[in-house]
Amino acid sequence: MSDKIFTISELNNYIKRLLDSDSTLARVYVKGELSNYKTYPSGHHYFTMKDVEGRLSCVMFKGSAAKLRFKPENGMSVVAFGRIAVYPRDGAYQLYVNEMTPDGVGDLYVAFEQLKEKLFKEGLFDQIHKKSLPRFPKTIAVITSPVGAAVEDIIRVLGSRWPLTKVVVVPVRVQGVEAPPEIVNAIEYANREKLADIIITGRGGGSIEDLWAFNDERVARAIFASEIPVISAVGHEPDVTIADYVADVRAATPSNSAEIAVPDIIDVYNWIKTTDGRLQQAISRDIKHRKQRLQDVANKRVLQNPKYYIDDRRIQVDRSAERLLSSMQGSIYKKRERYTRLSASLDAMSPLKVLGRGYAIAQLDDGTIVKNASDVSRGDQLKIRLKQDEISCTVD
Repeated sequence: MSDKIFTISELNNYIKRLLDSDSTLARVYVKGELSNYKTYPSGHHYFTMKDVEGRLSCVMFKGSAAKLRFKPENGMSVVAFGRIAVYPRDGAYQLYVNEMTPDGVGDLYVAFEQLKEKLFKEGLFDQIHKKSLPRFPKTIAVITSPVGAAVEDIIRVLGSRWPLTKVVVVPVRVQGVEAPPEIVNAIEYANREKLADIIITGRGGGSIEDLWAFNDERVARAIFASEIPVISAVGHEPDVTIADYVADVRAATPSNSAEIAVPDIIDVYNWIKTTDGRLQQAISRDIKHRKQRLQDVANKRVLQNPKYYIDDRRIQVDRSAERLLSSMQGSIYKKRERYTRLSASLDAMSPLKVLGRGYAIAQLDDGTIVKNASDVSRGDQLKIRLKQDEISCTVD
């Protein structure tokens, strides 16, 4: 037994050398559940991996953490790859993680689902934000790789369906770490320069790794912010990317994006031809109707001989005058009859009629009619009115 006495630092460093020299611990895969996951301002990640019986402290430095394709969360089961070593200052061993993937599923799938849920909650997929496509676009910007089947298919279909549209290809890389910023810059450039009426962005089919540029958050936000309507044309119909959710329209394939972007010139020609035929029929019916109206007017007697019209009006005037005269005569007769009737009634009530039968009217000098003897006094002067004469007398 060695009698050497170690300092703490010496012992920790000794154990560190032992662990560093172990080839198994230098490249080890560890499976467990994440807990106490923290990201420090330095960019380093510190966390604990655990199972039902134990715990292991772990650290992932900034360089390795930047390569993560998903966001680690507490409670997530993962497989970490790295080396076991001792941190001499604390005297504790820990796992220095170089790579980490979700347990049971690919890290790209997890990253896809995490970003999809994040953007969905922010409303980037809401239908209310979708812009409608112009029916007859003058210019279409195609943001994709300048080589390959995708761009050739898009240009070919656009040319055959609607050759009146100008196509501008904005070349970008669609695979690799340089692809997302190039796609973002191209979308921003097209908007800034008002380059087109519609943007088509995408690429041909491939693995999830090949299509990953269109699952990048930066690309998704650039598509959402675009004032020009964007058609996402990524891969084949089964392939679904984040860009498909954010874009105004999703195309099943690059060729399909061209079919969506422009109408078929043959369909438009047939529509114009049909509409032209209907318009000609409508015009013919209108002209026929107006000719018939003109003929009806031309056949009227007044236009054939204006004298006939004057003769008809003369007869109409004579008949109107006759009806007016008859109406006036009838009115005069009725008024005359009423006058006679009222005159007879008034004459019957006249006091002169009474005087004619031998009666007289006694009046004082002031014209007051004497009705009773008490109305006069001795010596009063009276006027006695007879039928034709008047007698003056004195009350005795």
